[in-house]
Amino acid sequence: MTDNQTHILIVDDEKDIREPLARYMQNHGFRTSEASGGKETDTILATAVIDLIVLDVMMPGEDGLSICRRIQEKHQIPIILLTALSEDTDRIVGLEVGADDYVTKPFNPRELLARIKSVIRRSQMLPRRQKQQKGLVRFGQWQMDLSQKEITGSDNVAIRLSSGEHMLLVSLIEHAGVTLNRDQLLDLTKGRESQLFDRSIDNQISRLRQKLEIDPKNPKFIQTKWGGGYVFSVDLEWQE
Repeated sequence: MTDNQTHILIVDDEKDIREPLARYMQNHGFRTSEASGGKETDTILATAVIDLIVLDVMMPGEDGLSICRRIQEKHQIPIILLTALSEDTDRIVGLEVGADDYVTKPFNPRELLARIKSVIRRSQMLPRRQKQQKGLVRFGQWQMDLSQKEITGSDNVAIRLSSGEHMLLVSLIEHAGVTLNRDQLLDLTKGRESQLFDRSIDNQISRLRQKLEIDPKNPKFIQTKWGGGYVFSVDLEWQE
């Protein structure tokens, strides 16, 4: 075992799924750890560096969606959900709580392996976001709680954001000052894999500017970098 092996945590309450999957990943060059639920997951995350988590959704006790939400509040670890749920709304919930991809049970291990490699490759290419902040953030005349799908102006009037607009604005804020191209923004908002938002990044940027900017044609907050993408270029003021 080498120090630079990618370390995957497999979380599934079914031993007959968890252990063969761990062996399969080991045979393809990964280091693995296993957990049967939330408590074992927390123990492993407290003592080991994990590069990616394969997480079952339907588990007794705390389910995978709850575990995913908790992990994403504290860590920047890519997560692939294993789900027996095939409805679009169920997949959307998983992606909205922070999962990077999903695979529906029963699954082919080769497909899961390909998804793992894809997610790891994309996560390594993405710029690191700023240290997670708590409380409210102010920028210009706006105030925002990143957990809420709205922005509030200096007149205390709240403006609602769609799920797509909210995810996009949060991604831009968390990478303030960094130019993000369209592919990176698609990955950060989970749009590439989930196909939740059939409208382009450019259209979503345009709608955000209509809500944020005094003059959308001459934006102050979300600026275009020709040939590069978009950058959130206003100073942030975080408040507890």
